[in-house]
Amino acid sequence: MAEYSPARYVVLGLIARHGPMTPYELKSRVEDDIQPFWPILHAQLYRIPAELAQAGLLREEAETAGRRRRIFHLTDDGRTALARWLADPDNPEAETRDPAQLKLFFADLGEPADIVALATRQAARHRDWLARYTALRAGLDPAADPRQRARARLLRLGVLHERAHAEFWESVAARPERLDD
Repeated sequence: MAEYSPARYVVLGLIARHGPMTPYELKSRVEDDIQPFWPILHAQLYRIPAELAQAGLLREEAETAGRRRRIFHLTDDGRTALARWLADPDNPEAETRDPAQLKLFFADLGEPADIVALATRQAARHRDWLARYTALRAGLDPAADPRQRARARLLRLGVLHERAHAEFWESVAARPERLDD
Protein backbone atom coordinates (compact mmCIF):
# COMPACT_ATOMS: atom_id res chain seq x y z
CA MET A 1 0.00 0.00 0.00
CA ALA A 2 1.40 3.37 -1.00
CA GLU A 3 1.86 6.13 1.53
CA TYR A 4 -0.15 9.23 0.72
CA SER A 5 0.24 12.83 1.75
CA PRO A 6 -2.02 14.31 4.44
CA ALA A 7 -3.81 16.34 1.74
CA ARG A 8 -4.83 13.12 0.03
CA TYR A 9 -6.22 11.76 3.28
CA VAL A 10 -8.13 15.02 3.72
CA VAL A 11 -9.84 14.36 0.37
CA LEU A 12 -10.60 10.75 1.30
CA GLY A 13 -11.86 11.78 4.75
CA LEU A 14 -14.11 14.57 3.49
CA ILE A 15 -15.70 12.32 0.88
CA ALA A 16 -16.09 9.53 3.48
CA ARG A 17 -17.80 11.95 5.88
CA HIS A 18 -19.95 13.97 3.47
CA GLY A 19 -20.47 11.67 0.50
CA PRO A 20 -19.59 12.17 -3.18
CA MET A 21 -18.15 15.59 -3.94
CA THR A 22 -16.84 17.74 -6.76
CA PRO A 23 -13.44 19.41 -6.43
CA TYR A 24 -15.26 22.71 -5.85
CA GLU A 25 -17.25 21.19 -2.99
CA LEU A 26 -14.01 19.79 -1.54
CA LYS A 27 -12.48 23.29 -1.70
CA SER A 28 -15.48 24.72 0.17
CA ARG A 29 -15.31 22.03 2.87
CA VAL A 30 -11.57 22.57 3.32
CA GLU A 31 -12.11 26.32 3.68
CA ASP A 32 -14.82 25.73 6.31
CA ASP A 33 -13.31 22.86 8.28
CA ILE A 34 -9.63 22.21 7.62
CA GLN A 35 -7.92 25.42 6.45
CA PRO A 36 -7.29 26.95 9.90
CA PHE A 37 -5.02 24.09 10.95
CA TRP A 38 -4.00 22.39 7.68
CA PRO A 39 -3.76 24.76 4.70
CA ILE A 40 -4.15 23.12 1.30
CA LEU A 41 -3.75 24.96 -1.98
CA HIS A 42 -6.95 25.08 -4.00
CA ALA A 43 -5.13 23.74 -7.07
CA GLN A 44 -4.32 20.57 -5.13
CA LEU A 45 -8.02 19.97 -4.46
CA TYR A 46 -8.65 19.93 -8.20
CA ARG A 47 -5.68 17.63 -8.93
CA ILE A 48 -5.76 15.16 -6.01
CA PRO A 49 -9.20 13.58 -6.63
CA ALA A 50 -8.21 12.54 -10.16
CA GLU A 51 -4.94 11.08 -8.84
CA LEU A 52 -6.82 9.13 -6.17
CA ALA A 53 -9.24 7.89 -8.84
CA GLN A 54 -6.30 6.63 -10.91
CA ALA A 55 -5.04 4.82 -7.80
CA GLY A 56 -8.47 3.21 -7.34
CA LEU A 57 -9.28 4.99 -4.07
CA LEU A 58 -11.99 7.15 -5.62
CA ARG A 59 -14.35 6.60 -8.52
CA GLU A 60 -14.97 9.52 -10.86
CA GLU A 61 -18.38 10.19 -12.35
CA ALA A 62 -18.63 12.89 -15.02
CA GLU A 63 -21.91 14.64 -15.73
CA THR A 64 -22.82 14.40 -19.39
CA ALA A 65 -24.94 17.55 -19.47
CA GLY A 66 -25.09 20.91 -17.75
CA ARG A 67 -21.90 22.01 -16.08
CA ARG A 68 -20.28 18.60 -16.70
CA ARG A 69 -19.02 18.47 -13.15
CA ARG A 70 -16.68 15.71 -12.02
CA ILE A 71 -18.06 13.97 -8.95
CA PHE A 72 -15.82 11.70 -6.88
CA HIS A 73 -17.06 8.73 -4.85
CA LEU A 74 -15.09 6.78 -2.24
CA THR A 75 -14.29 3.20 -3.26
CA ASP A 76 -13.85 0.23 -0.94
CA ASP A 77 -10.08 0.54 -1.45
CA GLY A 78 -10.30 4.21 -0.52
CA ARG A 79 -12.24 3.40 2.63
CA THR A 80 -9.62 0.75 3.51
CA ALA A 81 -6.75 3.20 2.92
CA LEU A 82 -8.45 5.82 5.09
CA ALA A 83 -9.15 3.29 7.87
CA ARG A 84 -5.53 2.10 7.80
CA TRP A 85 -4.26 5.69 8.02
CA LEU A 86 -6.62 6.50 10.92
CA ALA A 87 -5.60 3.34 12.80
CA ASP A 88 -1.87 4.14 12.56
CA PRO A 89 -0.87 6.05 15.73
CA ASP A 90 2.45 7.18 14.26
CA ASN A 91 2.80 10.59 12.62
CA PRO A 92 5.70 12.73 11.49
CA GLU A 93 6.74 15.38 13.99
CA ALA A 94 4.55 18.49 13.80
CA GLU A 95 6.11 21.51 12.16
CA THR A 96 5.76 24.98 13.58
CA ARG A 97 6.57 27.68 11.09
CA ASP A 98 5.42 30.76 12.93
CA PRO A 99 7.07 33.96 11.67
CA ALA A 100 6.31 35.65 15.00
CA GLN A 101 8.34 33.02 16.83
CA LEU A 102 11.20 33.61 14.41
CA LYS A 103 11.08 37.34 15.18
CA LEU A 104 10.93 36.54 18.90
CA PHE A 105 14.13 34.52 18.54
CA PHE A 106 15.95 37.51 17.02
CA ALA A 107 14.24 40.19 19.15
CA ASP A 108 17.47 41.06 20.96
CA LEU A 109 18.84 42.40 17.65
CA GLY A 110 16.03 44.96 17.32
CA GLU A 111 14.73 47.84 19.37
CA PRO A 112 13.12 47.09 22.78
CA ALA A 113 9.82 48.58 21.60
CA ASP A 114 9.73 46.14 18.67
CA ILE A 115 9.12 43.14 20.90
CA VAL A 116 6.25 44.91 22.68
CA ALA A 117 4.66 45.81 19.34
CA LEU A 118 5.10 42.26 18.06
CA ALA A 119 3.69 40.74 21.23
CA THR A 120 0.71 43.12 21.28
CA ARG A 121 -0.12 42.31 17.66
CA GLN A 122 0.25 38.55 18.21
CA ALA A 123 -1.89 38.60 21.35
CA ALA A 124 -4.67 40.33 19.42
CA ARG A 125 -4.45 37.82 16.55
CA HIS A 126 -4.61 34.87 18.92
CA ARG A 127 -7.52 36.43 20.83
CA ASP A 128 -9.35 36.77 17.48
CA TRP A 129 -8.76 33.08 16.70
CA LEU A 130 -9.77 32.17 20.24
CA ALA A 131 -13.08 34.02 19.81
CA ARG A 132 -13.65 32.40 16.42
CA TYR A 133 -12.99 28.87 17.71
CA THR A 134 -15.09 29.47 20.83
CA ALA A 135 -18.03 30.66 18.72
CA LEU A 136 -17.73 27.73 16.33
CA ARG A 137 -17.62 25.28 19.24
CA ALA A 138 -20.66 26.90 20.86
CA GLY A 139 -22.59 26.39 17.62
CA LEU A 140 -22.07 22.62 17.63
CA ASP A 141 -24.31 20.01 19.18
CA PRO A 142 -22.28 16.79 19.19
CA ALA A 143 -24.97 14.99 21.20
CA ALA A 144 -27.51 15.60 18.43
CA ASP A 145 -25.10 14.88 15.55
CA PRO A 146 -22.30 12.40 16.31
CA ARG A 147 -20.37 13.56 13.20
CA GLN A 148 -19.78 16.85 15.04
CA ARG A 149 -17.77 15.11 17.78
CA ALA A 150 -14.53 15.20 15.79
CA ARG A 151 -15.02 18.88 15.02
CA ALA A 152 -15.82 19.63 18.68
CA ARG A 153 -12.61 17.90 19.79
CA LEU A 154 -10.55 19.81 17.27
CA LEU A 155 -12.14 23.11 18.25
CA ARG A 156 -11.39 22.35 21.91
CA LEU A 157 -7.73 21.88 20.95
CA GLY A 158 -7.88 25.14 18.97
CA VAL A 159 -9.34 27.01 21.93
CA LEU A 160 -6.67 25.70 24.30
CA HIS A 161 -3.91 26.43 21.78
CA GLU A 162 -5.07 29.98 21.07
CA ARG A 163 -5.65 30.74 24.74
CA ALA A 164 -2.09 29.64 25.59
CA HIS A 165 -0.61 31.71 22.75
CA ALA A 166 -2.68 34.78 23.63
CA GLU A 167 -1.67 34.58 27.29
CA PHE A 168 2.00 34.10 26.38
CA TRP A 169 2.07 37.09 24.02
CA GLU A 170 0.13 39.26 26.49
CA SER A 171 2.72 38.47 29.16
CA VAL A 172 5.55 39.40 26.77
CA ALA A 173 3.82 42.67 25.87
CA ALA A 174 3.28 43.53 29.54
CA ARG A 175 6.76 42.56 30.74
CA PRO A 176 9.16 41.89 27.86
CA GLU A 177 12.11 41.52 30.23
CA ARG A 178 10.44 38.60 32.07
CA LEU A 179 11.75 35.23 30.94
CA ASP A 180 9.92 32.80 33.23
CA ASP A 181 6.71 32.74 35.24
